[in-house]
Amino acid sequence: MIGRIAGVILHRAMDHVLIDVRGVGYIVHVSQRTAAGLPPVGEAVALYTELLVREDLLQLFGFPTLLEKEWHRLLTTVQGVGAKASMAILGTLGAEGVGRAIALGDWTAVKAAPGVGPKLAQRVVMELKEKAPTVMALGGALSVDVAESGEVVEATAAKPAPRTAAVPSASASATSDAMSALVNLGYGQGEAAAAVAEAAGATEGAEAPALIRAALKLLAPKG
Repeated sequence: MIGRIAGVILHRAMDHVLIDVRGVGYIVHVSQRTAAGLPPVGEAVALYTELLVREDLLQLFGFPTLLEKEWHRLLTTVQGVGAKASMAILGTLGAEGVGRAIALGDWTAVKAAPGVGPKLAQRVVMELKEKAPTVMALGGALSVDVAESGEVVEATAAKPAPRTAAVPSASASATSDAMSALVNLGYGQGEAAAAVAEAAGATEGAEAPALIRAALKLLAPKG
């Protein structure tokens, strides 16, 4: 299994990249979002990869973070979602957007991906809704960066949001996980804590998935 590739970009396209690894060129299929964020030809790059094996086909799919790779793995467990549809969803929403849409049950956001119809989008949300908060709480556990020298380095694991007394402790683990998920989505610790506190106060004893969904609704733009 090829889980990660690091090398120099030889060619870039909208849906794939050719990476030279010590004289061997690997074609790695990527989403349009990932392709747009890649460095120019001749620069170093590193991607986490998933190998698709079929009788007549071997394909590598690349992801900038393990979080996105995990979402790809989960998306392709849904009946009707192949690698192409998964990459389209990730390319449209990004890993954080996928988590937010599924946690909120927003299948219309998933449907915005090219080639994804309403029935398939609803199935994705229905089958992954309970798993979304757990994946969101992981955040970008590892990320790939390329130093100026061309050396590929891995960032350390993202730190979870600290617990705070402002959040009700009816379920300390649930509130901590909910806060971590919101911070990993880009919300500030203050607004995340406030939203989780309000959600926890309104639904006493709620577990992390319910808290995350309720907090996201509170943080969503009004109007």
